[in-house]
Amino acid sequence: MTHFDCFMAVVVTGLACKDPKNVQASHFSFSGLHLAGNTSNGVVQIPGLNTLGISAARIDYAPYGINPPHTHPRASEILTVLEGSLEVGFVTSNPGNRLITKVLQKGDIFVFPINLVHFQRKVGKSNAVALAALSSQNAGVITIANAVLSLMIFLQRLSSWTRM
Repeated sequence: MTHFDCFMAVVVTGLACKDPKNVQASHFSFSGLHLAGNTSNGVVQIPGLNTLGISAARIDYAPYGINPPHTHPRASEILTVLEGSLEVGFVTSNPGNRLITKVLQKGDIFVFPINLVHFQRKVGKSNAVALAALSSQNAGVITIANAVLSLMIFLQRLSSWTRM
């Protein structure tokens, strides 16, 4: 591939599309979803997802564990409980800001609309496993506590700058 070919490559969600002549089965597969651990399967792990608008993740929960409040700015999510039970929920948008929650059992699913703050919490003393499917190859994630902390640090710096 020449420099010109690289320059002309189609870029989607920040990643160049593969040349169709060079794609392999490995670009469309992932091994390891059967293993415990949070496993995100987006376009970085599976290049063949680029432009398809889908991704998946395995989430393992320890007893009383939590996936803290977060959003996916570019995707809706559907969560399927494979083992255990989870309390899940999301907060509706302004002006209502209603908390919608449900306890899910093995085999249950729940949908989190795009960009709404949501969470999952393990109920009880056993472990749980869930599979999340997202409507974007690069859903993004904003953890609310991290975002608020960053904003507080910025405001503190801004305050000190204005006193100079």
